[in-house]
Amino acid sequence: MKIYISADIEGITGITHWDETEKSKSALKARKLGKQVSSPEGTLTILDCVDLDVRHGESIAIVGASGAGKSTLLGLLAGLDVPSEGEIWLDGVEITSLDEDGRAELRANNVGFVFQSFHLISSLTALENVMLPLELAGADHAADAALQAIRTVGLEPRKGHYPYQLSGGEKQRVAIARAFVVEPTVLFADEPTGNLDKRTGDKVIDLLFRMNGETQTTLILVTHDLELAARCDRVLHMDAGRIEQETTGDNNRRAMADRDAAH
Repeated sequence: MKIYISADIEGITGITHWDETEKSKSALKARKLGKQVSSPEGTLTILDCVDLDVRHGESIAIVGASGAGKSTLLGLLAGLDVPSEGEIWLDGVEITSLDEDGRAELRANNVGFVFQSFHLISSLTALENVMLPLELAGADHAADAALQAIRTVGLEPRKGHYPYQLSGGEKQRVAIARAFVVEPTVLFADEPTGNLDKRTGDKVIDLLFRMNGETQTTLILVTHDLELAARCDRVLHMDAGRIEQETTGDNNRRAMADRDAAH
């Protein structure tokens, strides 16, 4: 069930669309993306001339040291922040031409989020947290769709529990159900296992990739975990605000296997 917030989204002032050929190829595109902020020492460059092209259904990991610009890039691609220069296209729409209200509508319709700290609403049950984006969208049968999502992540017995009654792994599974329930074009995950132990984190990631494969959602993942990154189709290595290297998941998995064999 795809939730369309605005049937007349083409009427948003300043909106620009790809042609159909281009749109069929890419879920997300960025061209010459830059971000600068002012500091007491002068202008600080966080992102510098980043180009990116992500196809529908592809999984991308963004890795790099702290301060490399990973989370800033994710925030810009998701329309949570605006770049200092450059253009971003999400599902055929140039989000850098939209105002905040336009970006919010596009996010609600096309984007899912999974964060390190879960971001569940403490006063809502697990089921109600998953229902929330559907209710905000005015969707019909929000409760039925949310219940199905809760079942998919294996938490139907916990649907009436509040976040404080759930383990870390269960909270993240609720967050994953909430992210997928609107059938987003792109799902952004920022250190999704950062607050979990390895065993729980592995189970959560298995679930994330299984649901991603079943729905053919495009996945953009920020992580410090190279083993997790290697499960993605491509890995983008960032340093000092630039994408310095791109490798494939297959190459990374072979390199890690060789490293383990050497030890």
